[in-house]
Amino acid sequence: MMRSMFAGVSGLRSHQTMMDVIGNNVANVNTVGFKSSRVLFADALSQLIRGASSGTALTGSVNPQQVGLGVRISATDLQFTQGGTQLTGNATDVSLQGDGFFAVRQGEEQLFTRAGAFHFDDEGFLVDPSGGVVQGWKADALGVVDRGVPVGDMQIPIGQKVDPVATTSVSIRGNLDATTEVSGRGRTTMINIVDGQGIEQRMTLNFTKTAQNEWEVEVLDPANNSLGTETLEFDEAGQLTSPATPPEFTFTPAGGAAVVFSLDFGVAGGARLTQYGSSTDAQAVGQNGSIAGSLRSFAIGADGSVSGVYSNGDSKILGQVAVAQFEDPKGLISASDSRFRTSAASGPALIGAAGEAGRGAIQAGTLEMSNVELSQEFTNLILAQRGFQANSRVITTSDEMIQDLVNLKR
Repeated sequence: MMRSMFAGVSGLRSHQTMMDVIGNNVANVNTVGFKSSRVLFADALSQLIRGASSGTALTGSVNPQQVGLGVRISATDLQFTQGGTQLTGNATDVSLQGDGFFAVRQGEEQLFTRAGAFHFDDEGFLVDPSGGVVQGWKADALGVVDRGVPVGDMQIPIGQKVDPVATTSVSIRGNLDATTEVSGRGRTTMINIVDGQGIEQRMTLNFTKTAQNEWEVEVLDPANNSLGTETLEFDEAGQLTSPATPPEFTFTPAGGAAVVFSLDFGVAGGARLTQYGSSTDAQAVGQNGSIAGSLRSFAIGADGSVSGVYSNGDSKILGQVAVAQFEDPKGLISASDSRFRTSAASGPALIGAAGEAGRGAIQAGTLEMSNVELSQEFTNLILAQRGFQANSRVITTSDEMIQDLVNLKR
């Protein structure tokens, strides 16, 4: 008689735990990056009243006789299904489309989260709302990220300065009209190059036809002083045959160091300088120097690469946000603030780049919302209520039977 009462008590306790889990899920229906939990029941140890026996020549086998002792909670599983994506437009908001976690450092501890509501603090560190510093790799001066080193704090200081880069190459593209008369008016184009002090200097290029299939290009400095000339030769098909290598010119600004730059006329099979029987449109289309600049904005790519855009128009990779994955993510321990910490069941964090080795891709300007399904949670509420109610009936019925047993003496 007492076994049924204790079984009913175990049912009440288990369904109360189920209600606790459901209540937590519903409470976090709007929590960014939240992962819901579910309750799994298992029967408790059974009491063996009579053992089993095998059959003989005269009798058949006898099955064991056992009575269950109630129910218990076998697990409260975390559900790592993908949550809905909310568009925010905030450059520091990121979500993972697929498996993985962002790594953050809180003090000396490394934690993991799906909530990508990040922002920059006063020192340029990328942090979450609770002050955890996002982990990743910094790029070197050339914008190269070495993922072979341990991850560290992501720091992107807005206003960061970059040194000027002197021009070493000027790109010439377009066409020189093959029908232009010898010594006739050719083409003039201008372009600003950058000297060693980061000052832009205007260069003028004059193209003059000197013979059949032959042109001369003269480079003039800002004061219209000639820096030299170069002869350009074309074949009958209008392709440049000479010079074989880009010609170089030297410009020495007042009070500055000499700048040596070459004229790049392109390569066969791509954009290049030609001589066809069409209008002349040859021009200097670009150069590889840059003035000094400061970081103005940034963008986060699908692989976590953080690209900085500078005031001088340049852009380069500043770093890369790391993404962690686990052999068993359900083995992670909840650490509040939509974070998790590792356990013996989850295994160690496997750190890598987004989009590689099964890790999800990063989508900037969005947040992953809670994966709680209210329709399912409300259904589970009904199941928990009915389960609790039914187990309470077992207890009251057992009590009535005990009372009847006590009354037998009267």
